[in-house]
Amino acid sequence: MGGLAPSPTLQSESPAGIDGFPGPYAVGRYAIALRDRLRGLARVCLVGELSGVRLGNGPNVYFELRDGDGGVPCAMWRTDFDRLTLAAGALRDGAEMVVAGGCDYYPGSSTASPRFTFRVSDMRPAGEGDLLARLERLRHNLAGEGLFERQKRLRVALLPRVLGVVTAEGSAACRDFLAALERRGWRGSIVWGYAPVQDRRAAPRIAAAVRDLAGVAQVETIVVTRGGGSIADLWAFCDETLCRTIALLPVPVISAVGHEVDRTLIDDVSAVCCSTPTHAAEVAVGVDCTAARIGASRAAGRLEALG
Repeated sequence: MGGLAPSPTLQSESPAGIDGFPGPYAVGRYAIALRDRLRGLARVCLVGELSGVRLGNGPNVYFELRDGDGGVPCAMWRTDFDRLTLAAGALRDGAEMVVAGGCDYYPGSSTASPRFTFRVSDMRPAGEGDLLARLERLRHNLAGEGLFERQKRLRVALLPRVLGVVTAEGSAACRDFLAALERRGWRGSIVWGYAPVQDRRAAPRIAAAVRDLAGVAQVETIVVTRGGGSIADLWAFCDETLCRTIALLPVPVISAVGHEVDRTLIDDVSAVCCSTPTHAAEVAVGVDCTAARIGASRAAGRLEALG
């Protein structure tokens, strides 16, 4: 490991080593040197989503802090945790948190396993400003890779026979979308991809649903929709993996997440961004079929009258 060359606390043992590598060193001494080096790294703040929260009755509180790129195991002394003024239920799986601390490493022993942790000394719920800053970083990265343009090159069918729809079953967004299709007199079919739209499981489930719908040969357009909410409520639709999945689909995706004032990352990578589920229905079915039938009926009547 670079930077852990021979030192007063890390000396080579007597057995023969391997050509091209320093050592061999006693593993325990190496582990202690590794611990000291990690503890010497700068203390920082991290922001991410809690996972695997374990409170228990022991001296530590354990959890993982994750985002779309990776995660770190975290531990906080119970005495430090008890001094926090977190609201009841704030420390839960899926919560977005800002934590302060630094790297720690337990070298283990002949009977105990070694363990790396990020030792947390303070934490607070991530505010909207934290999430917006994180969102802007993701937006900048994806735009730089050209992922905002890929879906825009796909043609959205004017009058599709089959739509794929991802939403929460029985949701207001689902009802609004269906009502708008009914008003347009569309008589096609829908393949549903029901998924949760607000919790730590939502983003991977939504990504799986859009992949499944894209694999149905008859589906011409996919609509992803849910109602409005805060940036924290809509955070699943800013998930990097989900947005990369949508950007690379061969089927055009219409996003209708939140209300007009809401803007999530899925809006940027989709073929079309709509302000409401009703608007999404009007874009997904570009022809007002009811008006078209009325017009056709009147034209037929005039032709018949002309003999």
